[in-house]
Amino acid sequence: MNKEISKRISKQTWGEWSWGWFLIAPTIIGLVVLNIIPIIQTAYLSLFKSGDFGRGNIYVGLANYRRMFADVQVWHAVGNTLLYALLVVPTSIAISLIVAVFLNGKILGRSLYRTIYFIPMVAAPAAVTMVWRWLYNEHFGLINYTLSRLGIDAVVWVGDPNISLISIAIIGIWSVIGYNMVLLLAGLQEIPKDFYEASDIDGASRIRQFFVITLPLLSPTLFFVVVTSIIQAMQVFDVIYMMIDVMSPAYEHTVSLVYLFYNNSFKYSNKGYGSAIVMLLLAIIMIVTFIQMRAQKKLVNYM
Repeated sequence: MNKEISKRISKQTWGEWSWGWFLIAPTIIGLVVLNIIPIIQTAYLSLFKSGDFGRGNIYVGLANYRRMFADVQVWHAVGNTLLYALLVVPTSIAISLIVAVFLNGKILGRSLYRTIYFIPMVAAPAAVTMVWRWLYNEHFGLINYTLSRLGIDAVVWVGDPNISLISIAIIGIWSVIGYNMVLLLAGLQEIPKDFYEASDIDGASRIRQFFVITLPLLSPTLFFVVVTSIIQAMQVFDVIYMMIDVMSPAYEHTVSLVYLFYNNSFKYSNKGYGSAIVMLLLAIIMIVTFIQMRAQKKLVNYM
């Protein structure tokens, strides 16, 4: 009797296990095909050097990595990438959180405001960048025109090495606010209203409710947004590529690791060296993500 029961349980467990793997199979296949295999291929390619005129590959071992660690431009790109992430991630998340809290309340035209804030995520990055290039134009851009009406001299938003990265970071912040807002808004709507009703009875102010109730209970969503935002910011390319030319005086102060990878792999036909740069970016992202995962236990409050 016990044997029959154990067999039934094992069959049921096997069936549940099979269905579980069946349901997650598309995600696993996509992860392997689109992520794992390309990472292995990139790591393998980083051990080679492209032949003359980009034809054929010559095995050079770790020579690309030795060259990379001695390349000053690579470390400029690392610094620019980290600084860009430092400018974009905290600012965009702070603004997104404020907007999400505001749109989570009962206000007139709430759905319209949500749509307006999310529009930048729908627009193509190339179109967005072209609009901002016009806004930033030194001679006839809308921003400098507005400044001139106020008696302020024109600013070289893109060509000035001192402010070019800040100008690009503004575009990055503007572009991701809507996406982060939607995620945070979903997290806010999952917080039970009972907590706020109880705090109202205790006489807690809105600011105190935000820091005592909203932030702790929203921390899982905030953690997810922070992790994904950092990974996205570390891979910045299209905005810098379309705003900054290689001959621009601001190039060294704005070039990112992905932009450097693009130049070496496709402009200079040295895919091996470009692959080594990508592996460096992967290592940096993994280190940052590992630190975040370790900090998750202390900073994230799961209900």
